[in-house]
Amino acid sequence: MIRLRHKVLIHSFRLLDQMILVAAAAFIIYFRPEIRGASPFSQATYRMSDTVGVLLLALGWVGIFAYCIRYKADRFVALRTQLKDLLKATTLASFWLVIVSGIFSVKSINTLNILLFWSMVTAAGVISRLMLRVMLMSARRSGYNYRFLLVIGANNRASEVAARIDARPELGYKIVGFVAENAAARDSWTSQGEILGTLDELQGVLKRERVDEMIVCLPVDSRFSDIVKVVQHARDLGVVVRLMPDLQDGSLFKSLHLEEFEGEHVVTLFREQMLLQLLAKRLVDATISLVALIVLAPLMLVVAILIKVTSPGPVFFAQDRVGMNQRRFRIYKFRSMVIDAEERKKELQHLNEIADGPAFKMKDDPRITRIGRFIRKTSIDELPQLFNVLHGEMSLVGPRPPLPDEVKRYEWLFRKRLSVKPGITCVWQISGRSNTTFERWMEMDNEYIENWSIWLDMKILIKTIPAVLLGRGAS
Repeated sequence: MIRLRHKVLIHSFRLLDQMILVAAAAFIIYFRPEIRGASPFSQATYRMSDTVGVLLLALGWVGIFAYCIRYKADRFVALRTQLKDLLKATTLASFWLVIVSGIFSVKSINTLNILLFWSMVTAAGVISRLMLRVMLMSARRSGYNYRFLLVIGANNRASEVAARIDARPELGYKIVGFVAENAAARDSWTSQGEILGTLDELQGVLKRERVDEMIVCLPVDSRFSDIVKVVQHARDLGVVVRLMPDLQDGSLFKSLHLEEFEGEHVVTLFREQMLLQLLAKRLVDATISLVALIVLAPLMLVVAILIKVTSPGPVFFAQDRVGMNQRRFRIYKFRSMVIDAEERKKELQHLNEIADGPAFKMKDDPRITRIGRFIRKTSIDELPQLFNVLHGEMSLVGPRPPLPDEVKRYEWLFRKRLSVKPGITCVWQISGRSNTTFERWMEMDNEYIENWSIWLDMKILIKTIPAVLLGRGAS
């Protein structure tokens, strides 16, 4: 159970953050002459809407900080993580001040005042966290505010974790000993630290030893039932339990989410948790695609006419592609090849320049028309896919949508690229396209999925512009 002084510290820090916000807002209101006139204490006309605005502002600030900042007595949270969360919270709080000021027509809140407010609350938040961390680290190094830690496992992983914790006395842990998986593990233990018993003897160990926390260093795949047993014992005694799986298992817990179904708890893995960023991605997709279609309509009309008059056949090329989670959809492009291009593809298969994968690429493809070579080089042939983006089948940024036949020949790990919505551009497009091997192409898509954020999408969109204008890697 969390100690009373930890609860007091957490709620005090939560209150301190809100007081910093209020103090910073009061400063820019009462000590900025452009807001209240020449005198900082001049009288102002009170309106009932002011009360509503203040309440709305306060509720928003409380919600933002509760969402962004982990107010928990967690010794393993790094300072970098704390400061990153603080930066998110103060930035959103400043935006919220802008929004509320706009709603209630507070014209005197200008850009300079908002920047001053953000700088003050961010600086005060950083200083308060640094001071608290220094005080706690100093106390723990002196032997105060420490917790007794029991390590579950007698293996290389347990030895490594214990050594890392011992090397950081500022965390405030004293390792009381280790619990081995079985008698064989106990007998073969050669590392530093005392073996207090085996998993079968865990209850007895907990009865006679002072234990505040347990850290489990067991392989999840082969010791799941033992881990559940440890968690049950920890729950019975109110002891904090931490699970530190090996590096291979660690990725499984990145997206762990606890849900409830008809009174039963459901542990969900790999559920997308960046819902606000996904919403922002969809809004960006819809807005940019709509604006681009309107602005580029004259160019698209000219291209359509040129295609029609220079080669027989339709203006657009429609093809079945595989989207997110293997959903089929029709992709649209400006036709850049002859009508029977798909039939002639089999004749040219032996000239495929991508030897390590199922995709087909050929530098001097004889099926490409004269106008087709130009629109492929400049990526103009991709413009009709903006309709796919607007419809929601594609995104501006994402792995390129593959053909159904290509997917059938995918290796197992290549199929991960089907877990997100396909896009018009991605890392592959800004990294040379046709100059990249198929395997490296798939690796780049997987790296994009693993590291995705709305900011990464913006970065790729910006880099796409010179890549298209210079025709890098296009064929």
